Amino acid sequence: MVRKKILITGGAGFVGSNLCERLLNEGNEVFCLDNFFTGQKQNVVHLLDNPYFELIRHDVTSPFFIEADEIYNLACPASPVHYQYNPIKTIKTSVMGAINMLGLAKRIKAKILQASTSEVYGDPLVHPQSEEYWGHVNPIGIRSCYDEGKRSAETLFMDYNRQNNVNVKIIRIFNTYGPNMHPDDGRVVSNFIVQALQNQDITVYGEGQQTRSFQYVDDLVDGMIKMMGTPNEFTGPVNMGNPNEFTILELAEKVIKLTGSKSKIVFKPLPSDDPMMRQPDITLAKKELDWSPKIELDEGLSKTIHFFKSII
Repeated sequence: MVRKKILITGGAGFVGSNLCERLLNEGNEVFCLDNFFTGQKQNVVHLLDNPYFELIRHDVTSPFFIEADEIYNLACPASPVHYQYNPIKTIKTSVMGAINMLGLAKRIKAKILQASTSEVYGDPLVHPQSEEYWGHVNPIGIRSCYDEGKRSAETLFMDYNRQNNVNVKIIRIFNTYGPNMHPDDGRVVSNFIVQALQNQDITVYGEGQQTRSFQYVDDLVDGMIKMMGTPNEFTGPVNMGNPNEFTILELAEKVIKLTGSKSKIVFKPLPSDDPMMRQPDITLAKKELDWSPKIELDEGLSKTIHFFKSII
């Protein structure tokens, strides 16, 4: 068996660490690159004994040189509390990180996958969102450093493909949850579970009627690997998310029930630029990748609650 050499930027983060583990288990050699701004060493420490795993501290805004067959570019803080902490650094990570990784892929003739986001659709005017939709994004708001950074990265990927024949793949990730989430990342699933496990009030913004679609991380990792395996001419972008839609209030009630918590739900004002609807149209993923999510919300939440109990 020939081991593929695979570089994962942001590999110690929530999604990256789950991807590292899967690719190692499939017999590959994995280079995990992270500057540990939001990634955590504890997410990958159990992999360090594997001779085919290497952990490298590096920031993608600086060039990096390595030999690899495939690159998964995941480096970028992905939750509002983290990407708004240093917005200039966030957009530099998306744009300069993409330039550096695409330059590397061009030199070493590697396939490269960009982890883009449903945030490229902004606060959408169409529902559900398909890949043909160009989005409704505020270019000067507090979320713009992330939204526009990811949109620019997609532009760079497509231009490197057209101009330099780099073999690129773009996926747009919708709300994802599961083990290795950062307990303080400010995302709704981790917030609710941490609050519920500590019997604190669960904070819901607005009236809790905004909707989200939640996919379990194992489903996303399946989709990423399938996308990397598609023919060269297929670049995407491809939506990856669970099309089952829930209100934030429904999610809060599920978490309270599954944790057996004594938490009460309290309501706070809606933050600015917070989208009211998010639901992926995954027709393209089904057709091109034969992919659709398998893990329903109750099962995924139970696994995620089990993880948070182990670290809190």
